[in-house]
Amino acid sequence: MSKKFKVGSLYAGIGGICMGFKNSGFDLLWANEYDKSACVTYRENFKHELIEGDVLQLDLDNIPRVDILTAGFPCQPFSVAGYRKGFNDNRGNHFFRILDFVDTMRPKVVFLENVKNLVNHDHGKTMQVIESSLRERNYSFQARVLNTKDYGNIPHNRERIFMIAFDLDEYPNAEEIFEFPKKEELTKTIRDLLIEDKVDDAFYYNEDKYMFDMLKETITSKDTVYQFRRQYVRENKSNVCPTLTANMGTGGHNVPLILTDYGFRKLTPRECLRFQGFPDSFKIPVRLANSSLYKQAGNSVSVPVIEAISKNIKKVLNNVLAPTEVEL
Repeated sequence: MSKKFKVGSLYAGIGGICMGFKNSGFDLLWANEYDKSACVTYRENFKHELIEGDVLQLDLDNIPRVDILTAGFPCQPFSVAGYRKGFNDNRGNHFFRILDFVDTMRPKVVFLENVKNLVNHDHGKTMQVIESSLRERNYSFQARVLNTKDYGNIPHNRERIFMIAFDLDEYPNAEEIFEFPKKEELTKTIRDLLIEDKVDDAFYYNEDKYMFDMLKETITSKDTVYQFRRQYVRENKSNVCPTLTANMGTGGHNVPLILTDYGFRKLTPRECLRFQGFPDSFKIPVRLANSSLYKQAGNSVSVPVIEAISKNIKKVLNNVLAPTEVEL
């Protein structure tokens, strides 16, 4: 019987990383999140300890040790849409806070997630700092950009970089053994994830809305997702949902729009969660505003991608003999 490994999650959001690890058979010991609305959603769906507050202010000595430390740390300093300040941005210091947890807890595995642009940020120097910081602590380091549409049969174009580091004191061959998951066939279409029935009127654009004529002229297919880009509507021709963003549905750019039998409308929060791989059993707090729910879905990770990676992490943890376990 495989051993149960305990997971602690920093920057947990609504629990996308946590759910992926849980689906792979890991035990969730605790999670940390700062955003109050995200904490409301998290508590609706998980029963283990949620430490609400600023990670920079947490007392590490009072947080239980874990085998796997996960962190989808703030991506703004590394985002194409940001100012590209990297570690000079105060938010970039969160990576060094993660290292405090690594030094204190010495987890078997460190799991990091960030935006794709991290790969080339500052001509690759940012990634060099991350890798060298972990290798200096005798951890392995493997990184790869994965796309949601390649895992879990979810038609959502969302590329993120995932970084995996094993404690080489315990798993000296981890870098040779661990493999990122192989791509899976995509058979579902956008229509498979949409709600067929009429949804609340608040999601529809009617003739009273200033841009109705533009939508009517541009949005002609029920088989794709369109994006409102401030002054125009762009058709997504890849037959997968474009990357969902935290500001979708709040009036800014990248608002996902679809054509249904009942008219033009935004994606609903439930549909956005579906495109992130959350099951319909995932509870949406009724007291939260839609703008907050859109932000949570856009900031989340895609659960099937995490599940696929964590299954491969588990294979290493279960099958690699640590030095103390080797028969002499």
